[in-house]
Amino acid sequence: MSGEREARNMAEKTAHGRDDGVGSGPRPPSEESAQVILSNEPGSFARGVLADRHPALIRQVREAFPYGPRQHEALDALLEQNNNGVIEPLAPSEPDHEQWSVWGRGLFGRSWFDAPFLWAESYFYRRLLGATGYFGPSPWRGVDPFAPFKQAELRGTAVDEELRALDALADVPADERVTALLRASVWGNRADLGFRVTEGDTASGTAADDLVADDSPLLWRLLPAGADATVAVVADNAGRELIPDLILIDHLLLHRHAERIMLHVKPYPYFVSDAMTADVVDCLRRLAEAPGEAGRIGSRLWDAVATGRLEIRAHPFFCAPLPYEEMPADLRAEFAAATVTVLKGDLNYRRLVGDRTWDATTPFAHRTAYFPGAVAALRTLKSDVVVGLEQKTLDALEGSGAAWRTSGTQALIQVRGETGPPR
Repeated sequence: MSGEREARNMAEKTAHGRDDGVGSGPRPPSEESAQVILSNEPGSFARGVLADRHPALIRQVREAFPYGPRQHEALDALLEQNNNGVIEPLAPSEPDHEQWSVWGRGLFGRSWFDAPFLWAESYFYRRLLGATGYFGPSPWRGVDPFAPFKQAELRGTAVDEELRALDALADVPADERVTALLRASVWGNRADLGFRVTEGDTASGTAADDLVADDSPLLWRLLPAGADATVAVVADNAGRELIPDLILIDHLLLHRHAERIMLHVKPYPYFVSDAMTADVVDCLRRLAEAPGEAGRIGSRLWDAVATGRLEIRAHPFFCAPLPYEEMPADLRAEFAAATVTVLKGDLNYRRLVGDRTWDATTPFAHRTAYFPGAVAALRTLKSDVVVGLEQKTLDALEGSGAAWRTSGTQALIQVRGETGPPR
């Protein structure tokens, strides 16, 4: 137990990528008891990700491309380090060596399982990209190792069926339509490719429509039709999740819930299926080339990009192993200028509220009080972290006997207005 306590103490010091005393001081009792999530607890979800999902992903990536001996050797080395070794720093020749040296202070030389879960996941993907030559001076530079998975999903028949279903919504009253589109955006996260690496397709099958928290009325009060609003949308996954997000964005623009939308994506491949600019373009083409309502939506969105009403951004912070409390000043200013910032998906949620063992009834507004402006989280639950639940909801979920925090069968819409009361 002493080793685990030591790891916890180290995680507390490095969870925000620094040990310089900034932001230190007395914490509320709820924060004192909420430990940083590590991956060293046998049987835990976090341990399963490092022990099972990451090795499976390495195998999938190496089989998806005709990599040469150098890439295969680097992937083998990463697999061995992940399973049995310790965390090693990036080589001094790597362009972001100095930055990761700061973020990983106190963690290098330790087991991957003793690092904060959020940090370990993020660093694994950085090392995976390095192993494939993504950042190096080789022909593999800039080649997305996850592209085959994203493209296969985007070309799948399930997307055809989902796009055809839009025709039935075309004549539905706007208020009913936007409710359906918001729900589609939330539940689209079940198509997360990273989640399906070890779970299989059945994980995204039938799930209850009920949300464990639903603050959508507050979201629409912040974004009434006809308002001169600017909305920031921080995307999560590409493919089957990004398409519903784009369709919701089209509705917001078409019905003047927003005059301008900033769509934030990752600057490079991350967490298997996370969306980059290239993935947005692929989805826009998929929509524009479809018949019926989907094609009309795709054409409108294409025009919206051309006119600046929809702008794509890719800030480096979105690939950092840090919580949003540590966002840089330029990104903070962007979010502060937005009427509301909408964060999609599980990873964004963990970074928003903090990847800790919070009491699930901790108010969402309390955990996001630092955020510059109104913020909304649309998320399917696929990790242990959750806040903002009512006690009766939590009791029912705990009494179900299901792995409701991590199975992807529950979802939430949580919103904090700038002066809204805590949930």
